[in-house]
Amino acid sequence: MRIIHHILSLVVFLTFSLGLSAQASLPEVNVKTLDGQTTAISSQTQADGLTILCFWATWCAPCKKELDAISDLYPDWEEDYNVKLLAISTDDARALSKVKPMVLEKDWPFTVLTDSNQELMRALQFQTVPQTFIIKNGAVVYSHSGYLPGDEDALEEELIRLGE
Repeated sequence: MRIIHHILSLVVFLTFSLGLSAQASLPEVNVKTLDGQTTAISSQTQADGLTILCFWATWCAPCKKELDAISDLYPDWEEDYNVKLLAISTDDARALSKVKPMVLEKDWPFTVLTDSNQELMRALQFQTVPQTFIIKNGAVVYSHSGYLPGDEDALEEELIRLGE
């Protein structure tokens, strides 16, 4: 009985410690700018600050609500937390023509990229949007799926914590 307790304690300890130390590196995947230029995602992230990746689609109402909410806060976040936001559309080739007009209409103050083949989405191993990541020093340090009003406040709290 005592041995089982020690083994279980060891398993819990290893699971917990590995979970805290395991940070996935941002994969080397190409995305496109709204002008159709290919660029490596790593070249779009900040080396000396935080980068938020918000994955969205033109058909996704919660995605647009999230980006609208963040849009109001983003200028302060840039200044206060040295953060860059990349809104990455996952619209496929058929819907890609809707992205640029929507971005122009919304007048979002952040960089918008496209992942129409969903290579980056697959490399980061998620299936639905909205999906948000924070990247620090080339590693994924935060992930959140979905959007409810107020999630932008939790995201800001995470920016504060990671910036310390």
